[in-house]
Amino acid sequence: MPTSASLDSAGANPLLDARDLRLPRIADPCVLVMFGITGDLAQHKLLPAIYDLANRGLLSPAFSLVGVGRRQWDDDALRDYVAKAARAGARTPWRPAIWEQLAAGMRFVPFASFEDDGAYARLTRVVEKLDHECGTAGNRAFYLSIPPGWFPAVTERIARSGLVQEAPGAWRRVVIEKPFGHDRASAQELDALVARIVRPNDVFRVDHYLGKETVQNILALRFANTMFEPLWNQRYVDHVQITMAEAIGIGTRAGYYDTIGSARDVIQNHLLQLLALTAMEEPASMSAASVRAEKEKVLDCVRLERAGVLDLDASTARGRYEAGFQGGVPVRGYLQEQGVAADSRTETYAAVRLEIANRRWAGVPFYLRTGKRLARRVTEVAVVFKRPPFLPFETAATAGIGANTIVLRIQPEEGITLRLASKVPGTQMELRDVSMDFGYGASFNEESPEAYERLILDALLGDAPLFPHQREVDLSWRILDPIIEHWAGAGAPEGYRPGSWGPPSARALLARDQRTWRRS
Repeated sequence: MPTSASLDSAGANPLLDARDLRLPRIADPCVLVMFGITGDLAQHKLLPAIYDLANRGLLSPAFSLVGVGRRQWDDDALRDYVAKAARAGARTPWRPAIWEQLAAGMRFVPFASFEDDGAYARLTRVVEKLDHECGTAGNRAFYLSIPPGWFPAVTERIARSGLVQEAPGAWRRVVIEKPFGHDRASAQELDALVARIVRPNDVFRVDHYLGKETVQNILALRFANTMFEPLWNQRYVDHVQITMAEAIGIGTRAGYYDTIGSARDVIQNHLLQLLALTAMEEPASMSAASVRAEKEKVLDCVRLERAGVLDLDASTARGRYEAGFQGGVPVRGYLQEQGVAADSRTETYAAVRLEIANRRWAGVPFYLRTGKRLARRVTEVAVVFKRPPFLPFETAATAGIGANTIVLRIQPEEGITLRLASKVPGTQMELRDVSMDFGYGASFNEESPEAYERLILDALLGDAPLFPHQREVDLSWRILDPIIEHWAGAGAPEGYRPGSWGPPSARALLARDQRTWRRS
């Protein structure tokens, strides 16, 4: 227990370092205004995450939540809705005292539509009143969990209302969900819209994959360990495979998915971000500016060309799941899903071969793939190393070994697998591949927080390393736009069986390089 002599003039203990990781980072007092609070994302992810943050003591007692939606609710109806969402989706136990404190700062503002000028005036009055009643210090964050088509109407009216007018000692932030546009031009338009209301460094673009512990562990693996980084280059790495596969179909998301497709939905954001983290140079620090600079550098070096030749038929593959059986259960094909247009050309599988034109990765292909109704749910980064230039063993002894591989398992079995060759016990010299596994669940007692817990807290803290900057978004669309344009004139996607690993063209994509996809 510190004595009075050990405290400074402000009553603080100077022996406690603010950088001590044992000390929690607690968000400032603030009002979080959530547009689209009645949507699926808010119900299943955002609201449980907010309750969990409060339960872990990471939100200020002066935190307030204002819901905006087109339902004719009052404040109590919002509290009932949030309570049900939190009880159903939170990972921490229900604590009445925490809930009562959190619920006291909840308000609901009904909107007839997002073009309802009167509703923005009411919202302004509610937020200003919370500043006085709850002590939110004038700090405001706006979470726009709404379709991109509503961004012009919402940003224009937020700007006119005075809600984001700067005030001394207070901050204004905007959090937006993907998709960040549907191509490069629309992403730039979206950025211009958000720039109406806040400065670029106060915009937080949510890619929930970057909030996952296993994604952040890519940086820890590479830059905190001596044994891996010297091998992380074109001299030793043969190729890299980045996979995000889902065993389910599109479900009830046809209205969204049929206008987007798998390449825009996953490759443009999740997979290119995983590529950037896997391939980037070591940042000067883990600050947002340093990490962002290295990701931007590597994305700027990504090329679609193979040996200087652009052939998108040879370096991409796309497919669409057909009707059939998956796990012994009959499933509909994509065109039979409710809400999908009969003449749809939307892909449910996309794969692309990329190269990185820099000294570290010259000549190393990066294969990215994603799809629905595939053999199993898995997201992973597999770094496949070159085979030894010489093996002093009999040919028969090495028939059972493949290439050394480091597999970063993002989900569902979070961890790292190292595949290497080992001698089989016995009198003969026979080698076989074995795996060394690290699993989060087996190695750490503490349960990993949900991605949205980390992302919401970081947005309220103003800490941006896990949020892609507009420059990263722009570079990602620069890579993907030519592929989308090429596919638009290439007819319907190739069909593939549900429960398979995609269309034949996906296998051909690697076969051209005398390689095969990993069987995840």
